[in-house]
Amino acid sequence: MCDSCGCTVSPGNRKHAYMPVAGTTAVTVLKNLLAENDHAAAHNRAHFDRHGVLAVNLMSAPGSGKTALLEATIDALGQEFRIGVIEGDLETENDAARIRAKGVPAWQITTGTSCHLDAHMVHAALHAFPLAGLDILFIENVGNLVCPASFDLGQHRNVVLLSVPEGDDKPAKYPVMFRAAHLVLLTKSDLLPLLEDFDPVRAEAHLRDLASSVPLMTLSARTGEGLAAWCDWLRRELATHRARLGMAHAVAGCGVALAE
Repeated sequence: MCDSCGCTVSPGNRKHAYMPVAGTTAVTVLKNLLAENDHAAAHNRAHFDRHGVLAVNLMSAPGSGKTALLEATIDALGQEFRIGVIEGDLETENDAARIRAKGVPAWQITTGTSCHLDAHMVHAALHAFPLAGLDILFIENVGNLVCPASFDLGQHRNVVLLSVPEGDDKPAKYPVMFRAAHLVLLTKSDLLPLLEDFDPVRAEAHLRDLASSVPLMTLSARTGEGLAAWCDWLRRELATHRARLGMAHAVAGCGVALAE
């Protein structure tokens, strides 16, 4: 966890990491970092709410198919909603380039040595992002099943991906991540016939053993299995979010659009 590896220090929170107080322990410093992160996350959430934007944080292990899921989602909902994406990786703009190729604004955060995004990083990205023109903002977190769950980014919903090649015991091994989920997606389901060791029933049992009652959907971005249910979940979450904000919106069919 970040409390032991020290990877909480980022360019945005560095000034809070080095307190000039003799004898201050590392534990105290890192708790202060998390408090500062929570403050920045509340600021981000206020930005999202002011514009009626639903912010969805995607978390998973590396290679679980987050970017492929976003590409398929843009193909399915790109004419219905205005979508933006903030990408997080240690290096490269590869994922942001894939999203931009779909005609959607994307901002890449390269974290260097940090294995997660934090609220300060997201806030810096928002300065360069057309938030006023969006309905849904996806935040694709750094591939990691540990640290990202500990950092509030200001998002409204956490979606955790568990891909078939990873094995069905990940909820048991990484309970903090799966307890933080508002929705769990079993991705790369097209590989189930090839990887018989993965049992979807056993994966759900591990999730329920955490006393989690969140929806679990099986999905393949390649074949489109489960994509309709995922899109319906997004529609419901956006409508609920905007109803909570008390904003006036036009609702046509299954779509939701800002009444601007």
